[in-house]
This record gives sequence, structure tokens and C-alpha cells, in this order.
Amino acid sequence: MKHPRRPILPLLGESQSKLHSRPIRKRDPDQPSLPFDPMPLRVEPCLALLKPTVPVGPDWLYEVKWDGYRLAIHIEPKGVRVITRGGHDWTHRFPIIVAAAKELGVTTAILDGEAVVLDDRGRSDFGALQRSLGGRGGKRVSTESILVAFDLLYLDGHDLTSTELDVRRHLLEDLIPEGGDQAIRISEELELPAEDLLEHACHRHLEGIVAKHRDRPYRSGRTGDWLKIKCVQSESFMIVGYEQSASARGGIGSLLLAGRQGFDWVYLGSVGTGFSARDAEELKKTLDRLKTSRPVIPLKGKRLVFVQPTLIAEIEFRGWTDDGNLRHASYKGLREVQDNAAVFDMKGILGR
Repeated sequence: MKHPRRPILPLLGESQSKLHSRPIRKRDPDQPSLPFDPMPLRVEPCLALLKPTVPVGPDWLYEVKWDGYRLAIHIEPKGVRVITRGGHDWTHRFPIIVAAAKELGVTTAILDGEAVVLDDRGRSDFGALQRSLGGRGGKRVSTESILVAFDLLYLDGHDLTSTELDVRRHLLEDLIPEGGDQAIRISEELELPAEDLLEHACHRHLEGIVAKHRDRPYRSGRTGDWLKIKCVQSESFMIVGYEQSASARGGIGSLLLAGRQGFDWVYLGSVGTGFSARDAEELKKTLDRLKTSRPVIPLKGKRLVFVQPTLIAEIEFRGWTDDGNLRHASYKGLREVQDNAAVFDMKGILGR
């Protein structure tokens, strides 16, 4: 004789209230077969902290420092999106990279990397990248740019930002084979001893080295998980005016540069090399539209023209003079607003 089945009692928590399972996560209609992690619309990038020397130890991974525009490549079922560091959609500017992303054979992914134009020795050339895009504010489509990918943040329904770099790197290498001349390439790990890396990079006229903690998750901002060590210093400075020249082609003798110190601007010297006559002509046209009678830096000079602090220039330099100005400065190009470049901050770097 069967005994009547007893009713199943609910599981009780410490407060004697019923325990309920979490509701089943709704599937993304764009990813119907992936009930895992929803794909983020955007991930704020992890940024490298500037350091004077290469860190040593087995916990570090080393790569070349690429000189270009930081991009996130979002591969989705509906297509590919190219997002700049500042969060702007530049999909239409990099059609070759978009086409290559579609050929990777994944349903969903987010690649973190740098759009670059390479010279004949395989080095990234920031000026060439800018020219390929039509200069600052240009609308040109770049057909010369490639993407050097160095991180994988999302893959086929899985958010990888909480996993350590070694795992993300392994998955990236499976997705993008090393070598070849594709429009999407992997930033290869440097296998030289850490003590020799910077000398090796500088000897080949590279910008520098990036060192990354192997066991760290992907964290946005300058956390110290990634470090950059440069051969030649290169930073972003605000253009606050220019010195007129009757002899220089384009009418600009030099650009007046400033950095941040708290909420104030500090004059850091001028740069008169690195730009062509054509660059100078374009700069003068743009700067003349920004003229102001109220300079943010109190400089004196008959030939000085002051402008509103709007244009950010990437400047290469060899160090600092005793009075705190840039030494052997050379103009590399203007930074785009979409690139979200941070103006050089004096605090904690020059001890001011």
C-alpha cells in the first residue's frame, strides 16, 4: 500500500522566509543562443601609467608601445562598430579594419587595440595616421590603417574583463594568429630579457615599451596594471597661441604650449619644428579662428598671437630645461577630440 506523498515544504532562510531561485536571465534578441553575459555597449579603456624604467619579474608581460588611435572593435550579429577612446563611433573611418573584423569568424567580441599606419620598417607613424584621416577634424576614410589588437574583453557571450590578462591573451591569440599582413594583427609579446627591452626598442626607433601584469583583470583607467616606458618622451599639450613669422612658410614660427597644474594653465615652452609648410598653413587658419584678447598664459611679445585653449598637440621632446620648459620639442600632430587625449598634468611629475 502506497503512502500518500507528503507535500514538499519550501526551503526557508534564516528569517524563515521562503527561498526563491533567481529568475532566468532574459536572452538578448541580438544574441538568442547566448544566455550568458550581455554585451556591453562600451568599456572604458585601461590606460598605461608612465614610468621611467621597465619593471622586472615573471608577473609582467611586455609589448611594443604603438603610436596611433586607441579603438575598441565591437563585433555583433548586426555588424561591426569601431569606438574611439572618447566613446565616438568611427566605424565609417576604418573600412579595412571593419572588413577584417567580419572575417574573424566570431558572433560577438570586443577587441581592444590601436589603429596605426606602419612605415616600411613596421613602425607606427602617428603623422601618417593623421594624414590618412585628413588631419584633425578631417572626414577622410583611412585605407592605410590597420588594427594592432592587444586585448579581448568579450567573446561569444562571455564578459572577459574579470579574467586575468594571461587568459584573455590566450583567447586573443586563438582568434588572431600571429604573423601575416592582415588588417587586424596581434601585438606580439616581446621575449627579450626585461633589462634589454628598452634599449632594444630605442635602438629600433620605436616609441617605447608597455608592461602589463599577467594576472590582473581588465580595469578601466590608470590603475598601474599597465605601465608605459618611453624611449623619447611624447605627451599631449594645449596650444595657447603662436609666434608669427614673416620668414617661415605658413606664417607660424612656433606654437606656444601649456600644461595643466590643478585648474590653471602653465606655460611649458614652444615648438617650432616637426610641422611642414602645409601643416603650418592649416594650423594658422584654425588658430586664427580661435584668437582671443584674454590669453590664459600671461606672456609678452610683439609677434605673439593668443588663442582659446582648444587644440591639443602631440609633442615629442627630450626632457626639460632648468626653468621647466620642454627641451628639443618636435610637433607630431593634433589630437582629435574623439581620441579623448589627456593634456599633460604637471602635478606629481615635475614636482611643482
